[in-house]
Amino acid sequence: MYLGLDIGTSSVKAALVDGDRVVATVERPLEVHRPRPLWSEQDPETWVSATISAVDELAGTHPREVAAVAGIGLSGQMHGAVLLDRDDRVLRPCILWNDGRSAAECVALEAAVPDLHAITGNLAMPGFTAPKLLWVRAHEPEIFARTACVLLPKAFVRLRLTGEKIEDMSDASGTLWLDPARRDWSDEVLSACGLTRDHMPRLAEGSAPAGRLSPALCARWGMASAPVVAGGAGDNAATAVGLGAIAAGDAFLSLGTSGVLWVTTDRFAPNPGSAVHAFAHALPGLWHQMGVMLSAASCLAWWAGVTGASAEALLAELGDDATPGGEAMFLPYLTGERTPANDPELRAIFAGLGGGHGRAVMTRAVLEGVGHAVVDNRDALAAAGTVIGEIDLVGGGSRSRLWAQILADQLAIPVHRVEEGAVGAAHGAARLGRLAATGERPADVCARPRRLETFHPDAARAALHRETHARWRRLAPFAKEIRS
Repeated sequence: MYLGLDIGTSSVKAALVDGDRVVATVERPLEVHRPRPLWSEQDPETWVSATISAVDELAGTHPREVAAVAGIGLSGQMHGAVLLDRDDRVLRPCILWNDGRSAAECVALEAAVPDLHAITGNLAMPGFTAPKLLWVRAHEPEIFARTACVLLPKAFVRLRLTGEKIEDMSDASGTLWLDPARRDWSDEVLSACGLTRDHMPRLAEGSAPAGRLSPALCARWGMASAPVVAGGAGDNAATAVGLGAIAAGDAFLSLGTSGVLWVTTDRFAPNPGSAVHAFAHALPGLWHQMGVMLSAASCLAWWAGVTGASAEALLAELGDDATPGGEAMFLPYLTGERTPANDPELRAIFAGLGGGHGRAVMTRAVLEGVGHAVVDNRDALAAAGTVIGEIDLVGGGSRSRLWAQILADQLAIPVHRVEEGAVGAAHGAARLGRLAATGERPADVCARPRRLETFHPDAARAALHRETHARWRRLAPFAKEIRS
């Protein structure tokens, strides 16, 4: 029996897993605080209390299963900065991944470390951890002076569960302090932030043992022996483990509120010029590339809100007809864009509308506009040396068969809808807990989910989409002009 704990932004999820069967799940909500514009913070202790509460419930409803847990895995929201003093007390609220206050510090960091892109494989962005510490040093010097250790969210939860300060490679990649190719901290980048290795947790692979549950919590949950706690993973890497994306070339598209195009690689292959994220995977000897879209299925939700119709009703008006829409186009930059533009101030556009166009035409433009953004991400990954031959489609947007077909046509590759009942970050974390406890081979544990349906590209429609994409790309300068 294994336990997966996902420390998210909006909630903590706990999944109790027997082999590869999810026995039970529990979720606890979290609150994000925004005390000033661009700020986004959370109290780290709320992650711990939510985690303990979730496992308390599992222990109450499934006492024998929880008592038999042999391994625990952690996944978590990436990039957050938890600052601790010498007594491991939290010095200030955690600055989260979606906090935008440190843009000036990004410029300063890139100037201070001319080789930053070569070392880390990534651009300096306000979402990453390193610029946050530069901001604290400049604006809260008394806090910075007392900082003895910096942990990411799931590493802080691990500290409270085990007493150990350990971080896995995938999550550490998102700090900008890791050299992902060497899978080690970069002394040069740390020094530029006024830090040393002494401020960092010990590094471990995601599938490796990284502590044991404390005696007090073992007693609380009826465990006769202390489960091993795995190194774990950042949330996207944990999702990849849950989806079985553990071999070079494995790819998936998560079409949720935001969008992530993930490809597993067997080498470190950065392309910072196109805002592609290149990180270590949670498993040894693997890395990944990731294109990130800030608005994906949320575009359809937004359009539903504007029209007053449900997303299901809007999709029903289109039926199963995947014929490209033609003139009407949509740029899906409701909240800016990361890959490839790296510009949070870009704004969305409808274009090419005529007097005869109605709601259905605009709905199709929304679906295709998100697809064009996915094509941009695919092309950015290709520029980094990765060609995608097929993808699994997950997330809320994957429920639409029409959208899956449109994406297959736009990308000109097969798109697979997969069974999601046993996937997700918490399930991937549980798999890592199993690997740490048993020493099994990842290939024997991380099976791919069942494919429900495959959508093959239509050559004629694909050709039309290629022509439309060229015109769609010419709208990008206007998105910059109308920024708020």
